[in-house]
Formats: sequence, structure tokens, C-alpha cells
Amino acid sequence: MATKRKAQPNLLIVAQAGRLQYEAVIFMASLRAHAPDWAGRVTIAEPAPEGAWAGHSTAIADDCRGLLTDLGARIEPFVAREFGAAYPQGNKIEALSLLPPDQPFLFFDTDTLICGALDKVGFDYARPAASMQREGTWPKPPLYGPGYAAIWRSIYDRFDVPFDDTLDLSQPDEHWERYLYFNAGWFFGADPAEFGRRYLAWAKALRDDPHDELACQVMDPWLDQVVLPVVIRSLGGGRPGPRLAGLDGDVTCHYRKLPLLYARHSDRAVDALETATAPKEIKRVLREWEPARKLIYQQKGRSKVRPIRDERPGAPERVIRNQIRARGWWLV
Repeated sequence: MATKRKAQPNLLIVAQAGRLQYEAVIFMASLRAHAPDWAGRVTIAEPAPEGAWAGHSTAIADDCRGLLTDLGARIEPFVAREFGAAYPQGNKIEALSLLPPDQPFLFFDTDTLICGALDKVGFDYARPAASMQREGTWPKPPLYGPGYAAIWRSIYDRFDVPFDDTLDLSQPDEHWERYLYFNAGWFFGADPAEFGRRYLAWAKALRDDPHDELACQVMDPWLDQVVLPVVIRSLGGGRPGPRLAGLDGDVTCHYRKLPLLYARHSDRAVDALETATAPKEIKRVLREWEPARKLIYQQKGRSKVRPIRDERPGAPERVIRNQIRARGWWLV
């Protein structure tokens, strides 16, 4: 008897006019090229030009829209009520409302490249997790306190979520990696409705009424990443285990900006990008976007940007960005 195949989750990204619509094309092209057995529904959330996005042109261009649909995505509008243009990172929080409740979901930032068989990744939707591809960007404890532990504990306590079992005890006290902190570039869970409800309510609470321990902390642009670990722990999740190692590895690449893909990431990722974007129907749309036209199709990514990776191995992202800008290739 054939083994019943496990249902794949609903996959969500967010796109709108400008850079994100072209990144969405790269995402979908790479998904179809490198994860051909992915059969889950793909929703592209498109913020409507009303509510918190009122006065902004958000509609995906017709050529991108047609291609994304041809690649199997469903483009669904939503109205951002709470964040919008003032905090675009909030789109990922509010867009969760588009997904069917009580069905597993997987969110990716649109600037993600699929490099391998996403359907083979060992997701456990009852134990949500998120990306560990992050740096110590938040919090920044003031000289006289409170420190990391007090700041993080105050958030967990505020929302009545256990804190002590989130600590990585292999890391020293008051070192940022001891505390549960994610990049919000990907995350997943069992129920987008409940995940989204907590994410939205707690993000609004910290934005609108920061408590004493947050008085010296900058929340923009970190708010989504501040709240995410608390939501994940509240739903029984935590740090991703070895079954998820392909994410931010051989299966996915969160490249952030196209020049950074060439300057920081593996040969596998560069090859995956160029293979996925080679078909003429993809090229016809992407060449309208200057970063893709010059870096991919005119091969300036390989000839002008790629050498930075060898010259600055292991350099922080800030250093790499400065090098790209200095050479005139910060095309975004």
C-alpha cells in the first residue's frame, strides 16, 4: 500500500508595487524550478491602498501579476489597519488573516530564494519556529540597566508566557544569544488565526504602550522580531531543530537585497538564482527591474559584486553593504 503523503502547508509571502513584486517573481520562479514537488497553496498577500496604506500605490503591476498567477500563486488583497506605510514589516502580521484557520502555514519574506526541495523539510507544525539567521540587533541595554535578561523577561511576563525555558544555557549570562531572538524572514505554525491574533495584539501593545524596561529601546524596525519569539514560545515552539537545517541553508536563502546575494551567499544560491530566472517568460518581466537586469542578465553580479565575497570573507553585513555602495552596485 502506498504511503499517504503528508499535506503541505499554506505558504504566504507579501508583495506590492516596486521591489517586492519583482522579488515575488524570483521567489515563485525559484520555487517552481527547485521545489517542483511543492503542492501547497501559495498566497501572495497584496496590501490594498487604503487603511494604513491609504495614499500609496500598492497594486502589483499587470505583467508581474500575470506571471505570478501563471506560476501558480494566488494574489489576495488585504487591508492593513494597524501598521501599513508607517511600519511595512507589519504586513506579515496582518496578512496572516488571509490564511484558512486551523491549517498549517509557512511564511517567508519575499526576498527569499528557494534553492532545493522545500517539500522535504521536516516541519513540525505543532512546534512553531523561526529563522536563526540574525545578529544581535535588539535590545541595546543601557549602561546602567536593565540588561538583556530583565528586558526580555519583562515582555514574557507582560503576556504571561514562560521565560526561563527559552534560555540557551550554553551561552553566558547577558550575552545576546542566550535569549530567544529570531529573524522574522521565515516562521511557521499550526494555526495562522491564533498565531496572527497573538502577534497583532502583542505588537500593538508594545508599540502603543511600551512598559518601563522598554523605555530606552528603539522598536522600529525591530518590533516584529521582538514579539515573534514570545508568540512562538506561547504556542509551544522554540529554536529550530536539525530537521529544519535546510532553511537558511541548502533549501532556502534569505538574501535581503539582490546585491547581497552575490556578495554574501553560496555558489549554490547564485546558481539557483540564475537558473530559475533564465526562462524567457521570467526574463521578460524581471529585466524591467534594474537590479535584475544589470546583476543577473548583464552578469554584473558575478563580475563586479561577487569578488567582494572572496575579499571580505565572514565580514558583517554592514561592511559588505558599504563595499557594494562604494563600488556603485547597491542596486535595490
